[in-house]
Amino acid sequence: MVAATPAFTAKKDTSKTHTISLFVADKPGVLVRVALVFARRGYNIESLVVSPGKDPGFSRMTITSSGDPATLGQIIQQLKKLVDVVHAIDHTGDAIYETEIALLKVETRGKEDRAELLQIAEHFGCKTVDLTPESMILQVVGDPAKINALEEMIQQFRIVELVRTGRVVMSRGQEMT
Repeated sequence: MVAATPAFTAKKDTSKTHTISLFVADKPGVLVRVALVFARRGYNIESLVVSPGKDPGFSRMTITSSGDPATLGQIIQQLKKLVDVVHAIDHTGDAIYETEIALLKVETRGKEDRAELLQIAEHFGCKTVDLTPESMILQVVGDPAKINALEEMIQQFRIVELVRTGRVVMSRGQEMT
């Protein structure tokens, strides 16, 4: 197998990652106002997932951001004050189930590469959604650590494209998300 220079490298984040749930009114401009709260404090939103809530007229936002817990606490307090935000919760340390989906297009150079990559994919529970003589697209579903580990494992191959959905979370048990 020929080692290639990886197109992407796994992210090494030294700050604490926070997963924040928002339940918001489904109106134009809400996303912009939420994003501005983060921007004013100099925080980057690492992932953002917005989907319809179970109640008509409301949406669920899941935001992932890294940084100082005290500043993120201030951000959450500011989010709670927004008119269209029904509730905002930082799930850091809570009992939650979180998952995301990733698609990885990987270059393959021959049968040996394909065989090794398929073996790694099987170990991580990936689904092969496209296969050509030159590339393979893997779909993986799981917690972010699993996806990061898969990325790390396949660095010996050339990752041509990588798309991640961002985290979605749900509180375990009777707790509301």
